Amino acid sequence: MKYNVRIRFEVDGIVEKTDVIGAIFGQTENLFGDEFDLRELQDKGRLGRIIVEIKTKSNRSEGEVIIPSNLDRIETALIAAMIESVDKVGPYNSKFELVEIEDIRAEKLKKIIERAKGILTNWNKERALDIKEVIYEISSAVKTAEIIEYGEERLPAGPDVEKDPNLIIVEGRADVLNLLRYGYKNVIAIEGATSKIPDSIVNLSKKKKTVIAFVDGDHGGDLILKELLNNNVKIDFVARAPVGREVEELTNKEIAKALSNMIPLSQYLKKLQETQQIIAENAMAIVEKPAQAEVKQVQERAVQIALPQNIVEEVKKLPGTLEGILYDENWNIIERVQVRDIIPKLENYQENKVTYIVFDGVITQRLLDLASQKNIKMIIGARIGGIGKRPQNVDILTFSDLITS
Repeated sequence: MKYNVRIRFEVDGIVEKTDVIGAIFGQTENLFGDEFDLRELQDKGRLGRIIVEIKTKSNRSEGEVIIPSNLDRIETALIAAMIESVDKVGPYNSKFELVEIEDIRAEKLKKIIERAKGILTNWNKERALDIKEVIYEISSAVKTAEIIEYGEERLPAGPDVEKDPNLIIVEGRADVLNLLRYGYKNVIAIEGATSKIPDSIVNLSKKKKTVIAFVDGDHGGDLILKELLNNNVKIDFVARAPVGREVEELTNKEIAKALSNMIPLSQYLKKLQETQQIIAENAMAIVEKPAQAEVKQVQERAVQIALPQNIVEEVKKLPGTLEGILYDENWNIIERVQVRDIIPKLENYQENKVTYIVFDGVITQRLLDLASQKNIKMIIGARIGGIGKRPQNVDILTFSDLITS
């Protein structure tokens, strides 16, 4: 139906619904011929069933008649006028008056539009996520939900280290976290072992079809590989980070490239042997005094700086935490941060805000360059990575330098 014709009526006596309907049919019959006979229109589906709502009060009857109409606007208006002409119900005088012709389709469309607005509003609330929140949630899920502790030694590992047929062995927890960040869940760390590789690593390697040693791109990476082999760890392939880079700092593309370029162990050892032979031959012509002088200069510098005792104590607590501390010029703590967050934090700080950095991580060229720009005087790290150029305005010390001094 397109419309509802609503007509209010009053009758000067007590009547029933059937009396009202009878009066409507009887007094409108043949007013405009058979074409507008109400019964004919109902039979053809042009009009719906007439609804009467009635109540009595003080010997009078009043109420409302509702007539659904599928006629056009002009024809519906004519039907309303016909019913308004009804002046008697039974023996009593009556008055019928149009209240409104309700456009059912318009009302339905209005409800649909309002509902659509509500759906869109709720949808926007659900979908309007801040990109930083999304990144934080994903990052948190990787670092807290996926990393596990494997074996009696509670080694940091990915959740698929047992069920995946392949295994990636890395050096430390930070390496595991970085690979997990990019979806590599079959990874485990030896966690700083330098002489005795954990038995869990040895046993796990023998269960796997393919075992990959993914090492840093420096001499330390070769030492880790040597220890793995000395402890009877089954190694099939060797993947290596770019020269001077750490596995923990590689991007997704760099990790994928390093793994795609992995080579069989036998081929890697042959290549390593050739390289070592060349180095040994060239070493005969190198005077070692400049290098020794440089080491002595670093140690003398460490003594000269005379760090506060509380800073030395902090350094002793940092190994293995992957944390860092940012200090001002008076060695007051500005902020404690995760190692991975040091560079982003420094990028947001103004120059001269941070004066000293002490952290359980690798001092890289990128960090040095940024520290030089921010006028940072000193960086104390766990070790030094591949550095091509040392800024003159930044002192560099490692934990071992400090403890020795």
